Amino acid sequence: MSRSPVPTDHKAALAAALSTQFSRRRLLAAAGAGLLSASAAGLAQAQGTPKKGGTLTLAWVEAIDTLDPHLTSSAGAIKVINNVFNGLLKVSYDGKSVSFEPDLAEKWDMPDEKTHVFKLRPGVKFHNGDACDAEAVKWSLERVKSPALKSPHAWKLELLEHIDVVDPLTVRLRFRKPFAFLPVALTGSTGRAGTIVNRRAVEAAGAGFGRAPVGTGPFKLVGWKENDSIELQRNPAYFEPGRPHLDRVLIKLIKEPSAAVAALMSGQVDGLSVCPFQFIPQLRKNPSLQVLGQVEGNYAFLGMNNKRAPFNDIALRQAVAFAIDRRVIVQQSYFGEAIPAYTCISPPMSQFYDPGIAKSGRGQFLDLAKAKALRAKAKVQGEINPVYIVTEGFTGSGGLGTRNAQLIAPMLAQIGIKPKIELVDRAIWLQRRNAGDFDLYDEAWVADLDPDETITPEWSTGKPWNFVGYRNPKFDEAVKAAAETTDVARRRRLYIEAEDVLMADAPLAVLAHMKVFKILSRKVRGFEYVPADLLNLHDVWLA
Repeated sequence: MSRSPVPTDHKAALAAALSTQFSRRRLLAAAGAGLLSASAAGLAQAQGTPKKGGTLTLAWVEAIDTLDPHLTSSAGAIKVINNVFNGLLKVSYDGKSVSFEPDLAEKWDMPDEKTHVFKLRPGVKFHNGDACDAEAVKWSLERVKSPALKSPHAWKLELLEHIDVVDPLTVRLRFRKPFAFLPVALTGSTGRAGTIVNRRAVEAAGAGFGRAPVGTGPFKLVGWKENDSIELQRNPAYFEPGRPHLDRVLIKLIKEPSAAVAALMSGQVDGLSVCPFQFIPQLRKNPSLQVLGQVEGNYAFLGMNNKRAPFNDIALRQAVAFAIDRRVIVQQSYFGEAIPAYTCISPPMSQFYDPGIAKSGRGQFLDLAKAKALRAKAKVQGEINPVYIVTEGFTGSGGLGTRNAQLIAPMLAQIGIKPKIELVDRAIWLQRRNAGDFDLYDEAWVADLDPDETITPEWSTGKPWNFVGYRNPKFDEAVKAAAETTDVARRRRLYIEAEDVLMADAPLAVLAHMKVFKILSRKVRGFEYVPADLLNLHDVWLA
């Protein structure tokens, strides 16, 4: 790939950079343009003039592990974090496509293909009154990269070589190579690597920072009652003029989904952060509610432990992948609010998803004859009874745990695999998943905005979310090359190559791409649905 020399004049340098495929405009397009082509019919538009004040009460059925953005892997936590912190960039949605815009940054320039210069907004303060300046940004990014923190998001900054404080409001990031995933990584919500935290608060709280977060966002944490509620209050010094409109947000932590739905129906809460699929038909009939949702960047899957017998055998894993009827799972686990998955990349990533994949022969699908033939080649013959761990309750993505297990078990029985289903609470499930103490487990990765986050940290060798211990150098090389080019056509080819390797090796059996729902009372105004499992309250007000 040819590269233009970098002129010394800044204006000329920027012009040269913008004339290449590595321009910020192209970089944005490569990472986010065309992410969703669905209509904006589900997008709730603000009606009338926003009113100041009031308390918004929401039911949260998802687990919240920590409100430290650099450590969380919880979709439930990200929704809160998005309202307490900001990133250098933010996710924006116009009803048709997602884009990435400056947030704490006021301006974003690229002097060359590997250098990003962010001019910060003046006068931004953390909730404790400290200035959010270039030094704060540098410290926060270095914290993510630090091996001592063991952040699951450190991989997003692996190519970052230098962070330079140019002046109090200007920070320069220099990367070893072009980095196509950068716009997502530097958002304050789904990206988390670019979420800016307060140094003084982190150093004072230590490991407790996740329970006492200090950011720059429109709301600040004022209370967290274990297994009961989280309370946010309006940040009067927030930098976006006139925002937020609400005085207070009360998040009720309700583990049982049916109880959360009952609270919504009776008016005790104004909305649900996410909703299990079985309740959607009932809620859609209620004229006092808004039901917002569509297929997002996600996939549910059955993971197989590659690190020990019996699923260290590729033939056995492939047999499992071809024994599963995804149509049954879509209809019965997801109540029709999903589509079958053939690979990990989902329809919202329109520049990388193949709309004809169902007829292409690529990926995984039901082929029982093939599954039986592969099973006959497996190292272990006769009946196998692998340990299949599932967790009780609703995990946030829906269709996981007992519903999927009960459907998958008889499908696997057809090829001589009869799992021992072990039902455990979520804390134990997380411990066992993280420790690799399972043969089978199921999960869903959600809120993905780019193919890089869809498959790289989950399946690359040694990455933090590769709980099954999958290893294949061909896969690693393909995703690494895809991350280091912003040429969309080349990225697409590389991700197809990576996915084909992954699906053939079958460390997982993909199941479905799901809709993700937010349910709000009609009195909630100004909420804009963002197809990344976010609950952005910046513009929300109560009629």
